[in-house]
Amino acid sequence: MYFLIRSILTACEPADFTVGKEPYVAVLTSEEWEKDRELFDMGIDLDLHPEEIHNTEIEVNYDSLTGTFFVPDRNDLSTSRCFAFALDEKGIVFIDDSGAVLQVLESIRASRKWKLPCLERFLYDFLEYIVHNDLRLMEKLENRLNGIEKDILTEVREDQMKTINEIRREIRVLRIHYEQLMDFGQELEENENGFFREKNLRYFHMFSNRMARLYDVANSLRDYTGQLGDLYQSQIDLKQNRIMTILTVVTSIFMPLTLITGWYGMNFRHMPELDWPSAYPLVFVCCLLIAIGSLLFFKKKKWL
Repeated sequence: MYFLIRSILTACEPADFTVGKEPYVAVLTSEEWEKDRELFDMGIDLDLHPEEIHNTEIEVNYDSLTGTFFVPDRNDLSTSRCFAFALDEKGIVFIDDSGAVLQVLESIRASRKWKLPCLERFLYDFLEYIVHNDLRLMEKLENRLNGIEKDILTEVREDQMKTINEIRREIRVLRIHYEQLMDFGQELEENENGFFREKNLRYFHMFSNRMARLYDVANSLRDYTGQLGDLYQSQIDLKQNRIMTILTVVTSIFMPLTLITGWYGMNFRHMPELDWPSAYPLVFVCCLLIAIGSLLFFKKKKWL
C-alpha cells in the first residue's frame, strides 16, 4: 500500500508520489520490494531475511537510510515482529511480511491529524506508536512485583521465584529494545545525509529523551526484581533458621532426659532408687519439670 503524508495519511497510487513533492509512505512485502524497488530510486539492494532480524538498528548509506525493526509483542514479550525499511528525503518504504506496519499506519490514520505534515513528524508518530502503551505496561509489571513482595512476606513459595525470573526476563527484553530505539532516534537526529529539516530534528530529540526515561524505568524495575530475589532468599533463610531453632530447642530439652534415661539404664546392682515404691513417679515428675523449665527458659530468652 502507498500513502501520502498530508494532514492525514492519504492512500494513493505509486504514480501519485513519484511526480509530486509530498513525502510518501510505502508498505511492501519482500516479494513486492524485489519487484518494484527501482520505483523508489534509492540505489540500494536490501537482502531481507526476517528470521535473521534480531535488532532495531539504522544504517547510514550514501543516498538513503536503511535498517530493521525488532519489536517485542507487548502481549507476549517472548515473541516479536520484524520488518525492514529504507528512506530518503522523499519518503520511507517499509518491507514487512508480518502485517505489523499496516496495523500501525491504520492507527495513525485514525488518530493523527497534522497541522504541518512532514516526514519527520510521521517518523516521530510511528516510533511513538511502537511504545505508546509501555508506561502502562511498566505499571502492570510493578504491580505484579508489589503483589509478589506481599506474598513473600506472608508465605514463601517456590513459584514466586519463578515468576520473579520471568518478569526479569521480560524487563531485560524491554531494556534492550529501549536502548536500541534510543540509538535509533539519536542516529536520526544526527541527520548525516541532510534528509531532514533542522527545525524538525526536535522530534527525534524528544523521542530519544522518552526512550531514555523508559530505559531508566526498566532499570528501576530490574533492580526491584533483584531486591525481591534477595528478599525471597532472606525469607527462606529465616524460615530455615526458625526450623533449626526449634530443632535445637527440642534437642536441648531432651538432652537431660536422655541423660536420666541413660543413667537409669545402667546395669548396676546397687541402685537404691530401683527399690523405692515412689521412684518411677518421682523420676517422671522430675523429667516433666525439666521439660517445662526448659521451655519457660527458652521462652524468656525469646528463642521460641
